[in-house]
Amino acid sequence: MIPEFLVTHSGGFHADELLSSVVLTRLFPQALIKRSRAPEWITPGMDRIIYDVGGLYDAEARIFDHHQRGAPVRDDGQPYSSFGLVWKHYGRQYLAASNVPQAHIEAVHASFDTKFVLPVDLMDNGALSPSGPLAGLMLPSLLETLKPDFDDTDPDAETTAFHTALAIARSFVEAGIARSAAKLRAETIVHQAIVATGQGRVLELPMGMPFRPAIVRAGADHLLFVVHPRDKDWCLTTIRRSDEGFEARADLPAAWAGLTNGELEAASGVTGASFCHNGRFVAAAKTREAALAMAELAVAEALGD
Repeated sequence: MIPEFLVTHSGGFHADELLSSVVLTRLFPQALIKRSRAPEWITPGMDRIIYDVGGLYDAEARIFDHHQRGAPVRDDGQPYSSFGLVWKHYGRQYLAASNVPQAHIEAVHASFDTKFVLPVDLMDNGALSPSGPLAGLMLPSLLETLKPDFDDTDPDAETTAFHTALAIARSFVEAGIARSAAKLRAETIVHQAIVATGQGRVLELPMGMPFRPAIVRAGADHLLFVVHPRDKDWCLTTIRRSDEGFEARADLPAAWAGLTNGELEAASGVTGASFCHNGRFVAAAKTREAALAMAELAVAEALGD
């Protein structure tokens, strides 16, 4: 039965019920969000989905709380918040409604759960406590800054603040899903380019896109540089050895570092060479031919040819 109400608790709001609301309002846009702790609202019924309140987790009864004794945990023992529970049961439907291709839904669901949902679950349960100067810039903390001040006497202040925060939370979820889906599209394109490249050292792509995951998954350890168009010029980039840090499989030539235009043309011998970052991880050229020529020179130096 399509719910008429999406019920969560009243009072101060947190990231987990906000993000749960993002998912549920996308799937059930006609349903009214009801924020209450009154027994008549937090008791399961055919006309509602209840989350982050009610003291019970029962997916068949459509109630998703995590505050009770014996609260649900993941297979690895990590705790759920209401967001994790809602994502577990409704996330795939949300992805389908967001036009994620059916073939990618499982991968996007798992990736988003690991990178976005789980950290929110852990923070809400006190199992993760970020510290240091960036702690206040975590998404759950930022969303809570939108709560009304303690002395705000407007009776609608909490409701207004909740819906303001909901709109912001929605933008982050939608962007996160779009980014995850885009990475899978990129992997398909990169894989095709790897096959076309064969044992060449330079991978040419039709546009800028995430490329390292597909290179690693393909076991293309022979690749050293990537070339692709960027606006009106062409980009030559290195390939990082790992997700952490900036060490590259091969750096661009030291003689190019920090040079532009005529100076870079003279140092490289390539007409159309226009820029090389001082860190030697990215360079630019005015034409495809120039970018590929720079790439081949970089390969030769890296291999000592």
